[in-house]
Amino acid sequence: MDPLSDILALLKPRSFMSRALDAGGRWSFQVPRGEGLKCYALLSGQCWFELEGAAEPLWLTAGDCLLLPRPLWFRFASDLTMQPVDVMAVFPQVQAGGVASINGGGECFGVGGYFEFAGNHADLLLGALPPIVHIKKEDDKAALRWCLDRIRQELREPQPGGALIAEHLVHMLLLQALRLHIAEGSSGGVGWLFALADHQISAAISAMHREPARRWTLQALAAVAGMSRSSFALRFKTMVGVSSMEYLTRWRMLLAGDRLSTSRDSISVIAPALGYESESAFSTAFKRVMGCPPRHYGRRGRDARVSGYAAS
Repeated sequence: MDPLSDILALLKPRSFMSRALDAGGRWSFQVPRGEGLKCYALLSGQCWFELEGAAEPLWLTAGDCLLLPRPLWFRFASDLTMQPVDVMAVFPQVQAGGVASINGGGECFGVGGYFEFAGNHADLLLGALPPIVHIKKEDDKAALRWCLDRIRQELREPQPGGALIAEHLVHMLLLQALRLHIAEGSSGGVGWLFALADHQISAAISAMHREPARRWTLQALAAVAGMSRSSFALRFKTMVGVSSMEYLTRWRMLLAGDRLSTSRDSISVIAPALGYESESAFSTAFKRVMGCPPRHYGRRGRDARVSGYAAS
C-alpha cells in the first residue's frame, strides 16, 4: 500500500454516516465540540459555515467539502444573524443515513460523515491536518462530483443496503478530500502528510512503509529519492519534522504496537520482523517511542479488548 493507506489502515477508521440535511427558508444550527474527524459536503445550494476560533465564516457553494479534525464547535446557517439551535433539534429522530428537513427543504442539501479511530494514534492523521480543510476549487470539486452524486441518489432514492453504501461513499469522500489536500502542497506545513506532496520524499517514505524490516541507511533512502545524501537529509527533516531514521523507528514501533494489541505474536517474533536483531534493542526503541515497555503495551491492548467484549 501507499503511506496514506498504511496509516489509515493502522488507525482503523470507523465511519458513522451522519444524517443528510434538506433545508429551505431561514435556518441556523450549531454542532458542539466532539472528538474524531468530521467530513461534510454541500451537494446543492449555498449556506454559511462558522468554526470556533476562525477569523471569518465561510460561504459554501455546491460541491464544497470540509474536513474538521479538531474538537471545536461549528455551525451551518442560511443566515448568520439567526440564533442557532442545537443540532439535535434538527435531527431529533432521523436515523443514520436518513434525511432531515428544515422548512420543507428544497434549497440546500448537504451530507456529513463522522469518523472515529480504533487505533491508538489518531493524532497521526488529525494532528497533521489544519483546523479546517476546505475543498473549494472547481477542478477539485469536479473530482468529488461522482461520489457526491451517488450519495445524493442513495439518500433520496432509498434501496436495500442504501445506508451502508452511502456510508462507504462518505469514506471515499474523505479519502478523496485528503488526496486533494495533499496535492495542494500545503506550503509551509510540516509533517508526513505534507511531505507526501513531494515526489522524492514521498518515494522514500513509501519505501520505508513497504519494507520496514530492511536495514535502511541514509544513503539508501537518498538513492530511492534520487538525491544526494546531504540534500535528502536536510529536505526530509525540513518537510517531515524528524530525520528519516527517526521516522523509520517511529513507523516500526507503530506497527509493533498494532501487532502487540491485535495479535498473539511474541516480542521474539515481532522484533526481527521489524528489523531488530535483539529483543533488548527492540524493547529500548519501543519504550522510547511509545512510552512504555512492549510487554505492558501488549497487555494494555488485550485488556482493552476484553473490556470491550464484556461491555458488548
